[in-house]
Amino acid sequence: MMKAVLLTAAGGTEVLKMDEVNLSTLPNTDFMRVRLYAAGINPVDYKMRDKGGMMPDKLPTILGCDGAGVVDAIGETVTRFKVGDEVYFFNGGIGTDEQGNYAEHTLIHQDYAALKPKKLSMSDAAAIPLAWITAWESLVDRAQLQANQTVLIHAGVGGVGHLAIQLAKSLGARVAVTVSNEEKAKLAQSLGADYCINYTQTDFVQATLDWTNGMGADVIFDTVGGDIFCQSIAATKIYGKVVTILEKSCDENAIKMAKLRNLSLIFELMLTPMLYKMHEARVAQRMMIDKATRLIEEGKLQVKVSQTLPLAQVAEAHRLIEVGHTVGKIVLTINEHPK
Repeated sequence: MMKAVLLTAAGGTEVLKMDEVNLSTLPNTDFMRVRLYAAGINPVDYKMRDKGGMMPDKLPTILGCDGAGVVDAIGETVTRFKVGDEVYFFNGGIGTDEQGNYAEHTLIHQDYAALKPKKLSMSDAAAIPLAWITAWESLVDRAQLQANQTVLIHAGVGGVGHLAIQLAKSLGARVAVTVSNEEKAKLAQSLGADYCINYTQTDFVQATLDWTNGMGADVIFDTVGGDIFCQSIAATKIYGKVVTILEKSCDENAIKMAKLRNLSLIFELMLTPMLYKMHEARVAQRMMIDKATRLIEEGKLQVKVSQTLPLAQVAEAHRLIEVGHTVGKIVLTINEHPK
């Protein structure tokens, strides 16, 4: 048996219930069992809670896409890891047949886990995978950001944004960000941002145009949603790219401007490989995590965890992430990791 937080229905935080559940057996010999010590919190968690997961007719389920822990059992054909290895990963947690990480243990295919960086705590490691993959797919795969190009990252010190700054700098880009106060601006600058725009005081479109000598940014990365995606069109360079991780339909005038400027309007959903059971694409995502590990080991990537809460306080974690304006990431601690 293990303790786990179950999503019992679609709804508010009251539908998250702590319970004892049976430990699952390995589904095939390529899987391993991980004793979890931390689970990252992401906006997708409360969105899945609201709708009852991707398969609401098969509740209860366990949410939580990001995990970090220690391998404690392996299938006969597992070669990438051994019992006792410390790992971190993005896996499950959206209400499909793959269990999430709000639990004491989880099962994962060996190809989807990465060795945890030795210098990171379990909590810090659990904060990285989903946000890092989102940043990588958006800036590298979709926008093909290049050295010396300009990029504007909205919500620069958010869970995705603060990693995206560092990724963009590692690519050699010039980075601008939007923030809401001076404290966040200082954090963004410490992570490598070249220019900070306080959107509560300044029109980010005009500020971006001023920063780029009237040309607009080569790439704009929208992690906020709402009207920000559509407004960003006017701040993008002709033949530039706007990438969003949210859903938004723009009015006719914004679409006309995008067409006149020959912009690429790009939607990014890092859940797609898991939703469509695309094994090779999921291996590619794990390789992105491996790249994060190398940057961490080289001292070129750091993660900001603003708050850790015990698994029993998952409802509060959901409340905080749903309110928004979080700096960095929120992480649940599950078991106390031995030193």
